[in-house]
Amino acid sequence: MVNHMQAFDEIRTVIGDRLSVKDADRDLHGQSETWHRAPPPDAVAWPHTTAEVSAILAICNRHGVPVIGWGTGTSLEGHALATHGGLVLDMMQMNRVLDIRAEDMLAVVQPGVTREALNTDLRATGLFFPIDPGANASLGGMAATRASGTMAVRYGTMRDAVLALEVVLADGTIIRTGTCAAKSSAGYDLTALMVGSEGTLGIITELTLRLHGQPEDVAAAVCAFASMEDAVTCVATTMQIGIPMARIEFMDPIAMRAVNLHSGTDYPEQPHLMIEFNGSPDAVRADAEAFGEIAAEHGGQGFQWATSPEDRKKLWEARHASYWATLKLRPGATGVVTDVCVPMSELPGAVTAAAADMAAAGILGDIVGHVGDGNFHTLLLIEPGNAEELARAKEVANAMARRAIAVGGTVSGEHGIGIGKRGLMAEQHGPAWAVMGAIKQSLDPNNILNPGKLVPDRN
Repeated sequence: MVNHMQAFDEIRTVIGDRLSVKDADRDLHGQSETWHRAPPPDAVAWPHTTAEVSAILAICNRHGVPVIGWGTGTSLEGHALATHGGLVLDMMQMNRVLDIRAEDMLAVVQPGVTREALNTDLRATGLFFPIDPGANASLGGMAATRASGTMAVRYGTMRDAVLALEVVLADGTIIRTGTCAAKSSAGYDLTALMVGSEGTLGIITELTLRLHGQPEDVAAAVCAFASMEDAVTCVATTMQIGIPMARIEFMDPIAMRAVNLHSGTDYPEQPHLMIEFNGSPDAVRADAEAFGEIAAEHGGQGFQWATSPEDRKKLWEARHASYWATLKLRPGATGVVTDVCVPMSELPGAVTAAAADMAAAGILGDIVGHVGDGNFHTLLLIEPGNAEELARAKEVANAMARRAIAVGGTVSGEHGIGIGKRGLMAEQHGPAWAVMGAIKQSLDPNNILNPGKLVPDRN
């Protein structure tokens, strides 16, 4: 801690009172959306410029002070918890949209800009940024965790959206990765390396993002199914046929019950699909009719269409509220939240097996997901501090992950690894996990950047 205080005194010469050791600020940056917990950091800093970030990291590197990047704090696997103490670098005051190049369909932003703020700035351009993880997350945090969301089935994930980055490395070196060009074959793809690195390789200080044209027409609907297998099989068939969905979301009966109680809706407590089509009016109509035929073949019923912007907004707000709605089904509970992603052919079996595991464990929770790309989520409700319930919930989550690995899938489609899934990395990656550790060692030899996350512990 002596070295930490020396470092903090030096940082104050750079940013003044934008470094805090107050309990209130530390506690605010020591929280998690889910059951993961750790002591608060030793201090919090709010930089305004890349130069300040560079100076802070150089100081922390000299003194061996851990540095943890922070956005809106909405990650689900304990990514931003200060498990080794140190300094939380809160990037939310670096929140300017630096450039919008409509003719090139790209925007340049600082990491504290949120996705909703960017889309507000884009309203007059006819363009939008489509990556939608539900939470109004910071774009820097979304890149660091390789986020995706409800529209990934059509527009991809942050891997597809990030063209270039400015990144500060552990020793304070500032690098730029990528270009504004549509493609490049000039050397290693350092942008792809940084996207999804969860703050273990560098601190993102600027992003160049790919934009898309706002669709001419949009239609959305919700429909019910008799069973989860029917609903998810309908999704797999739709994707295999190639109907261009903008969104196709699954919600199980527990999620529908929670949404009804939370949002005042009256959907049947059955498995549901929420769908959206984007494009020209003729294309939207044709795609909707084609999907309707597939849904009918799988027992889909009770289509409720939402064509006005207001109705569509209510529909997707209900989907995005499912996390908080489900927590209310057990007042005072916290959540063990997990996600996996599997090949489309394996999706029906993976979802039904997860539901069976939850029932067998006696755990109340729901299953929802961006099932158009094989990605689904569970929220398992447990009593805070109940070690036995936590153990049962973690068994269910680990069984889901191992089942995904067995069929060629991944332990996380979008939540990331953090501290919650680090124990599964060796099983998914084998010797490749050690390669990730070697990259970390090369770029961060003093292990100051988000230590204890993502990569193996050092010997």
